[in-house]
Amino acid sequence: MEADWDEVAIIQLPPSAAHHPATQVATFAFDTSEELLWTGNEYGRVTSFYGAHLERYTSYRAHAPSEGSVKQFLFTEKGIVSISKQSVHFSLRRGLAQWHLTSNDFKDLKCMNFTSKGTREILVAGCQDQMFKIDVDKGTITDTLTAEAQYTIMKRAGQYLCAATMTGGIHILDSGTLAVIKMFDGHTGRISDMDAKGDFLATCGWSPRQQYGFMLDPFTNVFSLKTLKQLPPIPFHTGAAFVRMHPRMSTTSIITSQNGQMQVIDLMNPDSANLRQLSLYDSYLTGFEMAPSGEAFALSDSNSHVHLWGSIAKIHFPEYSNPTEFADPSIPPPSMDWALDTPLSTIGMPYYKEHLLSGWPSHMVFEVGAPPPKIDSAILNTMTRSEIGFFAKNPRTKRRYQVEDKRQTDRASDSLSAPKFLSEKARAAQTASETDAKTAETMETLTDMHLDDVTRKDVPAMYGNVEIKYSKFGVDDFDFAYYNQTQYSGLETHIANSYANPLLQLCRFTPMIRNLALRHTASPCLYESCLLCELGFLIDMLEKASGLNCQASNFLKTFSGLSNAVSLNLLEEQAPNVALTILIQAFNRFFLDKISEEFRRMIPNHGGPSLMDQILETQTRATTRCAQCANETMKGGKTFVNELVYPAKHVVKNTRGPRPTFSQILKASVERQDQTRGWCNKCNRYQQMVQRKTIQSIPRVLMINAAIQSHEAKILWSIPNWLPHEIGIIVDQGQFYCFEGQDLKLHLQRGVFNIMVYELIGVVADINSGEHQKPHLVATINTAPSSRDPNAEDKWHLFNDFLVRPIPREEALRFEPSWKLPSVLTFQLKAARHQIDDSWKDHLDTQILYRWWSSNPEPPPDEFKLLDPSIEAPQPGHAVAIDAEFIRLQAEEIEMKADGTRETIRPDRKGLARVSVCRGAGEMAGLPFIDDYIAVAEPVVDYLTAWSGISPGDLDRNTSPHALVGLKHAYKKLWILLNLGCIFVGHSLANDFRTINIHVPRKQVVDTVDLFFKPSLHRKLNLKFLAWCVLKEKIQEEEHDSIEDATTALKLWRKYEEFVDAGVLEQMLNDIYATGREVGFRAPGRGGGGGERAGQTTPVRKAGGFGRVGFRSPMK
Repeated sequence: MEADWDEVAIIQLPPSAAHHPATQVATFAFDTSEELLWTGNEYGRVTSFYGAHLERYTSYRAHAPSEGSVKQFLFTEKGIVSISKQSVHFSLRRGLAQWHLTSNDFKDLKCMNFTSKGTREILVAGCQDQMFKIDVDKGTITDTLTAEAQYTIMKRAGQYLCAATMTGGIHILDSGTLAVIKMFDGHTGRISDMDAKGDFLATCGWSPRQQYGFMLDPFTNVFSLKTLKQLPPIPFHTGAAFVRMHPRMSTTSIITSQNGQMQVIDLMNPDSANLRQLSLYDSYLTGFEMAPSGEAFALSDSNSHVHLWGSIAKIHFPEYSNPTEFADPSIPPPSMDWALDTPLSTIGMPYYKEHLLSGWPSHMVFEVGAPPPKIDSAILNTMTRSEIGFFAKNPRTKRRYQVEDKRQTDRASDSLSAPKFLSEKARAAQTASETDAKTAETMETLTDMHLDDVTRKDVPAMYGNVEIKYSKFGVDDFDFAYYNQTQYSGLETHIANSYANPLLQLCRFTPMIRNLALRHTASPCLYESCLLCELGFLIDMLEKASGLNCQASNFLKTFSGLSNAVSLNLLEEQAPNVALTILIQAFNRFFLDKISEEFRRMIPNHGGPSLMDQILETQTRATTRCAQCANETMKGGKTFVNELVYPAKHVVKNTRGPRPTFSQILKASVERQDQTRGWCNKCNRYQQMVQRKTIQSIPRVLMINAAIQSHEAKILWSIPNWLPHEIGIIVDQGQFYCFEGQDLKLHLQRGVFNIMVYELIGVVADINSGEHQKPHLVATINTAPSSRDPNAEDKWHLFNDFLVRPIPREEALRFEPSWKLPSVLTFQLKAARHQIDDSWKDHLDTQILYRWWSSNPEPPPDEFKLLDPSIEAPQPGHAVAIDAEFIRLQAEEIEMKADGTRETIRPDRKGLARVSVCRGAGEMAGLPFIDDYIAVAEPVVDYLTAWSGISPGDLDRNTSPHALVGLKHAYKKLWILLNLGCIFVGHSLANDFRTINIHVPRKQVVDTVDLFFKPSLHRKLNLKFLAWCVLKEKIQEEEHDSIEDATTALKLWRKYEEFVDAGVLEQMLNDIYATGREVGFRAPGRGGGGGERAGQTTPVRKAGGFGRVGFRSPMK
């Protein structure tokens, strides 16, 4: 407070209605972004005032009058959050509501503040036993926590949340975990006001007095948030009612009493206090707030007034304010004479003073040159400074006096055009020569003719963004084979967080990681959020698919649901501005640590490192030495990912000496030395500390983050063949030695040291393919080490999501600073080459098939019966009937073009809701042994009740009448049956398997939609029609039932075998299609072909309609 401070404005809140008295100020606060003062009254109305004169800006009802007064405000860049007794409200500063949140659990809310996630999440508490985390962007409750006490005030300071309790205590909470880490006894009554800033917390409160009830304490308590200890209180004899820490002076606080006495005091020097007295006349103070700039403060009194104080010349509210948006002034329309007989032609058209571009004269249109091309990196790397600028040696890429044409025309071959849809190809009658020409055209499109020239700077077409196009038949109509004609499967891109695809491919082709992932997946692990199990499922699917496209939907769904992934900003939707190379490197660190922990979880009472730790973990010992007293402390450590650290600029740019090799940089990075300030126990103070690491052991798989952040690092990677294909490592007495090239060969010939040879498995690279394409990640992988053929030669492949193609090794390991840089490298022991372990198939834990896992009672034996392991253990060739039902979790995104046509941008996303598997042979053929309803935690857009038989509430653990299981639980049963060699019988199984995210080889699938199909007629038949026409049965009368559909498919398969045995299959197919034409291929009766259905209830299970005696398996 300076000498020229004075009262610059005074306002009174408007009454709640006409002829009503003015309303009391319940709470008020200064905006942190704009020149606004916000107030809330006792009827839930929020009013804001602009500038030093407090002009009315916005006013809106944020909360119902029945909820009482507004308790508190919080501010974000987008708007303002307010809280009342039973609701939380978020609106723009213009007053437009964004969301309003109420809940039956909101009993008596009092306070709120931001958590460790900044302005994206708030913690709400009050005089009740529960606290709530609320997502500010979505307006939803993300978590409900148990409160340690009833809180009335909450302030944020650094990493702590300071909360005042009803009984006068103070709880210090960690803003990340929200756990109480310290408790203080503040006041014997309750706390009237509290503020926290920097390292200090100050409180005012009440205490009971004999005969006088509760009175304000004549002091202010002060606490240190650095040491979490109480400091000496500050005396204030007139009774401290309000306290605020100065926003710009971290140790200065302002204490105010109800009668207007104000004391400005330095907490570190409490003897030098500055006292002021405000004239209040017939009122007393009810509130006090300090502006974030420190140039103003506001007071509220018992007469419903708000007083603004400050220096007229300097007053402003935020430190740096954004412009406030005001309503546009309304422009009155021009007056014109109008009558019933006025002709419409007298109404004028808009008048333009300038020429429109559409009418620009042709003689004023000029052609301008294109921007100059980028200078070749070979020239930039050899630049030498002179008096007139820089010069470099002529690389002689052009002839003498040759002029370069700077206008570069678009090359059609540099962009991948999407192929025709499969349905379009089927309609087009192509001759064999046309097909061969099309294949050749595809290969020419995907093969860049410039790959032989390894100095090429243009981005080859195969590195461009690939995008799935959708026809009216969905994603199944897309020709993935156009992009992949290899035996290795790619991964689709339309799934959230698919940036992880290249790293998942790298794990699939690293034999040691692959073996342990599948071994763990075959174990009895049933943890729903186990990433290692999901990795095993994905690797098995990629190997079985053998070149067919796959998707990592289950893995990415599990990953997206992990709270750690959210808090570390590893999800694309929460980190839209983070570079993909940083995102994939952070994911690499998180992922390896997570799968190592999950592998250990299934090995109880295991001492020492697990097999996964031995494969991934670098054991180190860190030594910290004080530079002053040379005191050393030592502690063990471990790391799963080594980050490369590059030398200083002058070392890289030194043209006289040799540039550092990859092995030298790897050694410096693993044995990294750092200098930092830390606490020395011997000196008893902060000193300069030197940290050094010694290596105890190295893993069999080296995962390395390239961590390229400087131009000098890019220069190193642009050197041809700088990344070696093989490296040798020696660990001796804590020292780490790394060799490559001739040095490695020399050590191998001598054989003196125990040198471990590692070979490069692959690289995840960041591709920036042009101005009109967003950056993305690809993987270049050597597929030979993961081959089962011990004589397989090295062969490198590019994995650009679902585009897979072979490339030369030189191209795979060539990097360009302008568009291709490495992000993650993987080296594996060369001795582990071709060590593909499939013994997990012999140790599958099948107990999940034979146990009833729910607390609900098991259904009657005639409707459901688990397999008997003694006589019904699944064997290769055993037939099982399967059907699944799905719900819609996300609606499709559609773009309407200017010509009125629709284009699908992203298809709808479905989730598994129910899966039923029935016995395929024997006396109990048709009786289900799996009938799982899958619990769904995410919002459901459409239950598709008419097609799925699933009703709202069926998949909610709180309301469902069914025995619900997790998605992984149901998936693992199918995965075990698949790997036991069972034959899956069903109708239209391709769609079911795709949504379930499992790949079943064709030899293990019997699909009745293909059995009763004549390719020449181009029409496939639905299950309901086939049941009516072939079996003379009516199904799906009300809604679909997965057990009924599965047993119907089983009966159709038996009929098909009977037709084949009798030699009448072709005749029966003709009769079926002839009957179908008569009835429009729809079964007569209610519902027709299954499109229109009535009712919205889940159907009752129906027993299979098979005769139990004499039923044989049709498999021969």
